[in-house]
Amino acid sequence: MNNISILGCGWLGKPLAISFLEAGFIVKGSTTSEEKMTDLASVEIEPYLVDISEFEEFDEFLNTAILVIAITSKDVDGFENLISQIQNSAVQKVIFISSTSVYPRINKIMTEEDAVITKNPLVAIENLFRENTFFETTIIRFAGLFGGERHPANWFKDGRKIPQPKGFVNMIHREDCIEIIHEIINQNCWNETFNACATHHPTREEFYVNARISKGFAAPVFEENDNVEWKIISSKKIQNVLGYEFIHDNLMKI
Repeated sequence: MNNISILGCGWLGKPLAISFLEAGFIVKGSTTSEEKMTDLASVEIEPYLVDISEFEEFDEFLNTAILVIAITSKDVDGFENLISQIQNSAVQKVIFISSTSVYPRINKIMTEEDAVITKNPLVAIENLFRENTFFETTIIRFAGLFGGERHPANWFKDGRKIPQPKGFVNMIHREDCIEIIHEIINQNCWNETFNACATHHPTREEFYVNARISKGFAAPVFEENDNVEWKIISSKKIQNVLGYEFIHDNLMKI
């Protein structure tokens, strides 16, 4: 299985696709933009225009053994249509990129066994994949994403106040995201749900002050909240099952 399709070649998907090319895979990559087709082809990603909300057929794009879904869409109907196509395609394995936003902030450490926010459309989409028996799916719930041009120092500009300064940060670097996806495939680890988050959880105040100062910006302004709401995402399962060690684990060194 050295051919792979990556649905969504954006901030995460494009460098992920390049990493698979470097590992010897044949890579198909999708975009919703005509302009980006040439960009993908220039780095030897076989480009496809795919928009799951258009309810088109993606037969050639899905002619692959492994599919990684790295789009931000929360269109449940679009995903239902996509899944119906996947189950009639050559795809055997799926990695679905989800988010730790499925967990509520209830002032506790959250594991994969904890209850999620049922009204979150990501939960419904996760369940569509989890319940399908025509192919095997592993779901990765990534925490807040950073890396490359996406630096936390830029997230709260122009004096915008940062809420919940006494809450805790749940973040993961793009390089760790890419390595985790490779490990799941290399270790043939399917039909699992994983949280993926650095094990370091500074307070939001500590994290954003450090992020801003490290880039030479003024210290940020914080809201004063009497009611502190937080969650800490546990990555113990992914560490235990995959033996994974985070590359960027100290969030004060970003």
